[in-house]
Amino acid sequence: MGGRMSEFLKMDIFFVVTTVAVVVMTILLALCLIRVLRILKNIEDISVLVEEEGQKFREDIADVRKSVREEGLRAKHLLSFLGTGKRRSRKKSDSA
Repeated sequence: MGGRMSEFLKMDIFFVVTTVAVVVMTILLALCLIRVLRILKNIEDISVLVEEEGQKFREDIADVRKSVREEGLRAKHLLSFLGTGKRRSRKKSDSA
């Protein structure tokens, strides 16, 4: 009977150790998953911010392009006006 008691005692110890190991592993896994979820949430927040800033950047670039076009047209007209005045004066000096 002593041999059976030690076998049952060994089985009980094995099950207790196994149960504790499973509980500890489950807790560690849960903590890891919580950490991963927090990281994913941060990544999601960052991606939303990047998307918003990207949209603002696109709008700013569109405004700059619009300004460049308007200023470019003004400069073109000014240069055209000044350029034709110089050309006429050159023509007059060439013919004279």
